Amino acid sequence: MKVALFIPCYIDQFYPHVAKATLELLEKLGCDVSYPMDQTCCGQPMANSGFERETVGTTKQFLETFKDFDFIVAPSGSCVLHVKEHQPKIERQEAEQKEIQHKVYELSEFLIDILKIGTIKGSFPHKIGFHSSCHGQRGLRLSSSSELNEKPFNKAKDLFAGIQGLEVVELTRKDECCGFGGTFAVTEEALSIQMGKDRLSDHLAHQVEIICGGDTSCLMHLQGIAERNNKPVKFMHLAEILNQAIS
Repeated sequence: MKVALFIPCYIDQFYPHVAKATLELLEKLGCDVSYPMDQTCCGQPMANSGFERETVGTTKQFLETFKDFDFIVAPSGSCVLHVKEHQPKIERQEAEQKEIQHKVYELSEFLIDILKIGTIKGSFPHKIGFHSSCHGQRGLRLSSSSELNEKPFNKAKDLFAGIQGLEVVELTRKDECCGFGGTFAVTEEALSIQMGKDRLSDHLAHQVEIICGGDTSCLMHLQGIAERNNKPVKFMHLAEILNQAIS
């Protein structure tokens, strides 16, 4: 199984430790992991800002960079969803593009659905709150949505179930948006901040030590609000917790 590590721009620039944790975790679980050096931005920021035609180049680069791998794994639900469903179609490469899109997975999705891990065995004695990001939850269906009449599920929490000492609190509004939304946080700054404060308050009301999530962009937004308001809470990506638990 040849696995390619797909690292979004903001993780590469601001949170490289999340990328390293993802690599170490996959290797601990027996994967042969490579980091293709020619990878670039997937094009999501431009597409979300209305410049989808400008992402043809990044899409072609993505197809060329990752075409020879069995699976492509990223610690980011939003970027995975963009690649799978929102990249522009490339003429005369439709079959190749569709094949690659079916090989792209968010981290928890890959561990549960492909590696069939079930639960991670290890120890992480902390009380955490898990933030389900919108793209992962409602786009990739990594967890159930409260507005739907469906049986509750959460792939990240399934991975946590076997970790000793780890307490995952049940939030009051467990699938509420944090307000980041990429460019939404820029164009609708006041609304974005208020949504983030509301999301943060739910975690703090349950006295969590750490707020965890599968999208660093959402965690970055919440962490910025927490630090500016002197809120005593830490932030960790899913990959960091899982990697530390089994180290």
